[in-house]
Amino acid sequence: MKEKMFSRLEEIYPELVEFRRDLHMYPELSHTEVDTPKKVADFLADLGLEVKTGVGGRGVVGVLKGGKPGKTVALRADFDALPIQDEKDVAYSSRVPGVMHACGHDLHTAGLLGVAKVLSENKEDLEGNVVFIHQFAEEVIPGGAKFMIEDGCLDEVDVIYGAHVHSTSPLGVVGVNEGNAMANGDTFEIEIAGKGVHAAFPHQGVDPLVVGSQLLLNLQQIVSRQIDPVKPAVVSVASFNGGDSFNVIPDKATLKGTVRTLHADVRDWVEESIGKIAENTCSAFGASVKYNYVRGYPAVVNDPGETERVEKIAKELFGEEKVQRIPPAMGMEDFAYYLQKVPGTFFWVGGAMDEVAKIYPHHHPKFDVQEEAMKYIGRVFISAVLEYLSSHNKDFAVK
Repeated sequence: MKEKMFSRLEEIYPELVEFRRDLHMYPELSHTEVDTPKKVADFLADLGLEVKTGVGGRGVVGVLKGGKPGKTVALRADFDALPIQDEKDVAYSSRVPGVMHACGHDLHTAGLLGVAKVLSENKEDLEGNVVFIHQFAEEVIPGGAKFMIEDGCLDEVDVIYGAHVHSTSPLGVVGVNEGNAMANGDTFEIEIAGKGVHAAFPHQGVDPLVVGSQLLLNLQQIVSRQIDPVKPAVVSVASFNGGDSFNVIPDKATLKGTVRTLHADVRDWVEESIGKIAENTCSAFGASVKYNYVRGYPAVVNDPGETERVEKIAKELFGEEKVQRIPPAMGMEDFAYYLQKVPGTFFWVGGAMDEVAKIYPHHHPKFDVQEEAMKYIGRVFISAVLEYLSSHNKDFAVK
């Protein structure tokens, strides 16, 4: 049955490419998705699935009930884009100024729809059910996962799998990681209030730009001198703003940044330490400070058993040389919320362009991936569904 499904996935591949390119040409930003969820819902409805729209806000869920009783597997894809101008010279480049799919969410969506089509055509042979979660707003905090879960997308789900294309890894290489796979992702903002003054007479004021510069440097000592070196952490100031004139020292300056950690104790320490350093640095120079720290996505923690399942499946499908155990990444992903509710795993599939000159990282204006990555993701998803449902069918019957 599996080989028949793979052949069918190959047959419908051109349809998936067309769907992916349509999404790529007409991307929608997080929390503003309107046409994208409608396209997804229409596709799922045409397959005869039970379709729920507006899940958690803008999410779409398709439910496939198999012909035989059994467990329920969830598969998830995201469909939001980023506020980046598309600079690729291709026929399917974004038609929306300043917005593009620069992370592969369009490919995730089209690929999962292909899996839904193949499985729905074989539903009578399924020993359980499959839930297709199409999520909005993965790229921002708060993301869509939390809201979709609160709206019931995981009700009666026993396990969940998610995948992400990787633009700099060779096509079809599968990366797996059990336990901590991706980081807690937090943000902070520090507003420094000094005393504005003519730039020719700095001694008469309190320069928040100088204070901010010193603070930025001081913050870099948190990771290098306060955190256990074997526990990864990142503290990055990504925005430093203040003043708009060459001869006026401003009253205020603002620093914004992100914190990435894998361990709860490190997360707590960094949050507290930034506040202390900000307060003490500003106080030393006669400035005052406002500090705001926002906890974003939790860490992605993959279930060991389900990671092993996907790893074994990928090796059988593509060969051991195509499957890698990868270290934790300091990026963040709100797939973490699903894994807090049910066991599962989140894995990566390579999709690097075949020309080195066309390979760009995620969130780059020239980002693109080989669309054949959809086939690799699809085969793993289909195999994981069939293997999980089959292996748990006996347990279900006993219950």
